[in-house]
Amino acid sequence: MRLVILDNYDLASEWAAKYICNRIIQFKPGQDRYFTLGLPTGSTPLGCYKKLIEYHKNGDLSFKYVKTFNMDEYVGLPRNHPESYHSYMWNNFFKHIDIDPNNAHILDGNASDLQAECDAFEKKIEEAGGIDLFVGGIGPDGHIAFNEPGSSLVSRTRLKTLAMDTILANAKYFDGDLSKVPTMALTVGVGTVMDAREVMILITGAHKAFALYKAIEEGVNHMWTVSAFQQHPRTIFVCDEDATLELRVKTVKYFKANIC
Repeated sequence: MRLVILDNYDLASEWAAKYICNRIIQFKPGQDRYFTLGLPTGSTPLGCYKKLIEYHKNGDLSFKYVKTFNMDEYVGLPRNHPESYHSYMWNNFFKHIDIDPNNAHILDGNASDLQAECDAFEKKIEEAGGIDLFVGGIGPDGHIAFNEPGSSLVSRTRLKTLAMDTILANAKYFDGDLSKVPTMALTVGVGTVMDAREVMILITGAHKAFALYKAIEEGVNHMWTVSAFQQHPRTIFVCDEDATLELRVKTVKYFKANIC
């Protein structure tokens, strides 16, 4: 496990974007060899997406031979709703790069059979050869994707009821009106992300500091689902200084001195 600590959000976003860029380039994707990337939504990855768009527009990075799988989608929210994760991904990332729309996979929260949709998503990941790099973010309660506290650490893609803390946190995207916030979502499971060959978790801001502490300084606990990635052979936590406020001083010093 690696913990990469940058001074601020912008530097953390840039580091993450450079890492993704380098992994794709080093992979040398082509017509018969696609790089497969798992992607999050929310406010945390926006800076990373902006840098990736910049690299693409500068001619340094192509997504022509990249397949993506998003972590989650709300249930019952129209695909063209401004707060759907379909809208988020297309407006903030996909429409600015050269990815084939057929290679950008996002769960359909309006499918007639939600379990069949989840099963098909897992099948698509398998058919793509698995995820090379899964990028994720977390909530203040340590949930990854919509794997809320108490979720199984071997869970697969499924329908999930959102915790009240998550609904409250997401209300800012729905004019602060709790009645407009979806209460259910489709989400990849912890086990789905754990199957990726590499995982990178972005954690920024003082409001995520306790979650980062739980993720790396305490044991694996299904009440803090991000802690499962202590057991992944290739996990990188990328954070800013504010997110380290709950960590022990010696923990911060150790990771700053051992950046490899």
